[in-house]
Amino acid sequence: QVQLVESGGGLVQAGGSLRLSCAASGLTFSNYRMGWFRQAPGKERELVASINRSGDISNYVNSVKGRFTISRDNAKNTVYLQMNSLKPEDTAVYYCAAQPTIGRVDYWGQGTQVTVSS
Repeated sequence: QVQLVESGGGLVQAGGSLRLSCAASGLTFSNYRMGWFRQAPGKERELVASINRSGDISNYVNSVKGRFTISRDNAKNTVYLQMNSLKPEDTAVYYCAAQPTIGRVDYWGQGTQVTVSS
């Protein structure tokens, strides 16, 4: 049984930082690209950041470039999202996802709420 368990969300003031973690089990972690998505109320879910299997290539949506960093530890089956200089518009539920290829998602986590106050 595949599980992706996110942690690290919470309430933070604008300009602050949070680090999200996603622990994976039940799959061969290093076989998957990993992505962080987010969904704000009334909006579609969007891909925020993704990282390749070996962890040396990452991609970001323009709105978070320079502020967010995705990383992974294949020995710990964990992917991270370091979020700095947070803005109120970053408020959303953040989901990690296991992607066999770009554009596909095989597994989703349950989500963690991030709320940024102004």
